[in-house]
Amino acid sequence: MSAKPFIAVSTGDPLGIGPEVTVKALQNPEVQNACRVILVGEPHSLYAAGFTPDLADLLPVEHPNALKKAKHAPCKWAGEVSFKALQTACKLAAGGKAKALVTAPISKQSWALAGVPFTGHTEFLRKYYGKTALMMFVSGPLKCALVTEHFAIKDLHRVITQARIEQACLDFNAALKKLGIKRPHIALASLNPHGGDNGRFGKEEGQTIIPALKTLKTRHVLTQGPYPVDSLWLAHRHGNFDGILCMYHDQALLGLKLAAKEPIVHVTAGLDFLRASPTHGTAFDIAGQNKADPQSMAAALLFAASHAK
Repeated sequence: MSAKPFIAVSTGDPLGIGPEVTVKALQNPEVQNACRVILVGEPHSLYAAGFTPDLADLLPVEHPNALKKAKHAPCKWAGEVSFKALQTACKLAAGGKAKALVTAPISKQSWALAGVPFTGHTEFLRKYYGKTALMMFVSGPLKCALVTEHFAIKDLHRVITQARIEQACLDFNAALKKLGIKRPHIALASLNPHGGDNGRFGKEEGQTIIPALKTLKTRHVLTQGPYPVDSLWLAHRHGNFDGILCMYHDQALLGLKLAAKEPIVHVTAGLDFLRASPTHGTAFDIAGQNKADPQSMAAALLFAASHAK
């Protein structure tokens, strides 16, 4: 029997549900059998959530304000803690002391209050651990990836370029192969309603997406599209494609969360190490009430353990 892989876990915003879902996931016998965990996070929030030393090794990220009673809401000190925890956990994974990284949710607002110059995990990881880091999601047979992540809708026509689509699709294709799909069949979503309707509702399909598809075919990537995303998710669920490349955030997450029958795992492809995370946020409104569902966190840990190399 091979040894269980070590997984580094950054426990996210200490005032959100990250500590709770992490501890609950670690109490899952299936998770305990799959991996050993190194937790990196604020200790008081973890012990309050029921953490015991037998569940995992703990690298504490201390902060004096953690001892004070605080609202479950974005704040500067929590942003400082969650960012430092992420930096430390990444070093464990990049240095080989852990075989993969799992990240609990952070608050983008807390990061901003703490002066962190990144809008989220992916942007930080892309800066230091993989220039072409790709945001993708897995739920059983359903898989999707994003051309753009955290951009305003009004800016999409500017940031969605042919080169960006091609790179995202190449990275998605490589990631699907690593998941065991020998020749992935990828569908590209259109940007505009009805696929632009021959330019009536936008020209991005004809000017950007279709030229990218033509180039990708010369690279021997099996692609089709662009398809209106409302029909595309149903086709994917029926097994017509191995994955969907979506143009922007909500195009992927709305369809996936409606179509998924299994917990969704967020994966960052193209890094120096494997990174997975749950797909929910900090949920400040239920934090500290023992109401958080750990299924997505447990799924992220199990995914990381099964694919860690």
